[in-house]
Amino acid sequence: MSESLPLFPLHAVLVPGAALGLRIFEPRYLDLVRDCGRSGSGFGVCLIAEGEEAGRAAMPMAWGTEARIEDFDTGPDGLLHLRLRGERRFRVLRTRVRDSGLVVADVDWRDPDPSAELQPQHALLGEVLRRIFDRLGEADVRIPEPRFDDAAWVGWRLAELLPLSLPQRQQLLQEDDPDLRLDELLRLLS
Repeated sequence: MSESLPLFPLHAVLVPGAALGLRIFEPRYLDLVRDCGRSGSGFGVCLIAEGEEAGRAAMPMAWGTEARIEDFDTGPDGLLHLRLRGERRFRVLRTRVRDSGLVVADVDWRDPDPSAELQPQHALLGEVLRRIFDRLGEADVRIPEPRFDDAAWVGWRLAELLPLSLPQRQQLLQEDDPDLRLDELLRLLS
C-alpha cells in the first residue's frame, strides 16, 4: 500500500541514519517545513535525476530516504538552516507537481534492515569505519551508540562517510540486502 510523501530533490543522497544540513529559501520548501513541523511528519529526500535544486520542479530518482528535522535555526545569511536525519527508505511509484512547484510522490516504504551481525568477510569494513570515527572525532560524527558489529549500521555509516560519487551512494541506497551492500562497499574500496 502506497503513501503520499512530499519530496525535496537534491544533488545529494541521504541514507538511513545520516545527517544532512539544508538551507531553505524557496516558498514551496518553507511551506513544506512548516507543514512537517505542524504534523510531526517527515519528507522525502531524493537525488535529482534531471533538473536543478532551485527553480522549476526537478525530476527525482526512484529511490529516496525519509528525512526528519532534528534541529533548525536562522543562519547568518538570514535563511532557515535545518539539520536532518535520514530514516526509512522508499521507492517512488509515481509523482505529481503541485501548483507551488512542490513534488509529491506516492511511495512504497522498504522494509527496515534486519539486525544481523557483521560477517567475517566484512570485518575489514568495520575496522575502516572505526578508523574513520577515530579521525573525525565525536564532535564531527553525531551518531548515537556506535554498532560496529551490525551489518546494516556499518554499511550505512560507510555509505555516508566515504568519499563516494552520487551514483555509487545511490546504488547503495537501492540495495535491500545489508550483506550485498557491504560486498559492494568492499568492491568500491578495492
